[in-house]
Amino acid sequence: MDSSRTAPRILVVGCGGIGGVVLSRLLEAGHPVHAVARREAIAQVLRERGPRLHDEKGERAVPGTNLEVFVRPPERGTYDFILLATPPTGVEEAVRDTRHLLAPEGAVVVLSNGLCEERVAREVEAERVIGAVVAWGASSPETGVYVRTATGGIVLGTLRGGTDARVERLAGVLRAVCPVELTTNLRGVRWSKLAINCAISSLGTVGGDRLGPLMRQRFVRRLGLEVITEVLQVARAEGVTLEKVAPTLELEWLALDDAERRARGSPSLLLKHAVLLAIGTHYRKMRSSMLAAIERGREPAVDSLNGEVVRKAQVHGIAVPVNTCLWETVHALGRHELKPGLDTLRAVYARTRSLPE
Repeated sequence: MDSSRTAPRILVVGCGGIGGVVLSRLLEAGHPVHAVARREAIAQVLRERGPRLHDEKGERAVPGTNLEVFVRPPERGTYDFILLATPPTGVEEAVRDTRHLLAPEGAVVVLSNGLCEERVAREVEAERVIGAVVAWGASSPETGVYVRTATGGIVLGTLRGGTDARVERLAGVLRAVCPVELTTNLRGVRWSKLAINCAISSLGTVGGDRLGPLMRQRFVRRLGLEVITEVLQVARAEGVTLEKVAPTLELEWLALDDAERRARGSPSLLLKHAVLLAIGTHYRKMRSSMLAAIERGREPAVDSLNGEVVRKAQVHGIAVPVNTCLWETVHALGRHELKPGLDTLRAVYARTRSLPE
């Protein structure tokens, strides 16, 4: 039988917010999907009652009939797509544990934040890696309960820059979850998303709150603009051509120029603050997954976000003081040397003032 005419078999690895929403929507669409939950408590709930999903369609139970959930990947099986929805710190282990399950023409799909595709490509052939850049947020407030906290789509691409039949096939599957676009510039999309994540996720972790309330603070927006500016400087040094993260959001424009860095106020600065305020309003319910990890006693994935920028900046001799300070502060939070909150975020702002606003 021609495999292109049959429904692809899918394994979702990681049943946190993103993985849980993807799993739920695929189940609702009738796709043959299994999952690796890693924790027995999650696996048991999903097996016994199926997931509960809360999204733009409302709150509902998702039938989990015939849903097979593993705590550890099975020894045998064949999947056309293995969707990695783990924290960035766990992608290598996840692909090592599951690569034996790939169908001959199968692919590993990276939904994790950060620049994970190249790391995954060291564990399987690069041509078997598809990047899936997720532009929406999700959380799991209770075991087996998944809340989509912001709308958006997914952008698919490959490391070599083209698209192929597998990417097209995967797009058809993931359109059951959200809108899907294809890109021939995966690195540009990833770096653009990295800039946003380095600002939103890290500021949300240090500030200890959802994005909406934080972005109402002017100094938080200023820090966000500075984080994005530093990430874009490193991206240019890496030879990356950035892509828009939304039809109306151009990161190259959002970055601060030298005059704006020195100015205490200007029409262009006011407009850029307004854009971040609008982002905060749109994603007002979004809560950092790194903050949730710290609260659960787990390692925050900041090394794959701001830490990645710091490491690459060192290679190019570029100073990135705001990303460095946030990277160090998130690790201090993870060691419980500090507590998240506006006071801690104000301390970051004070430490990183080298030019007047």
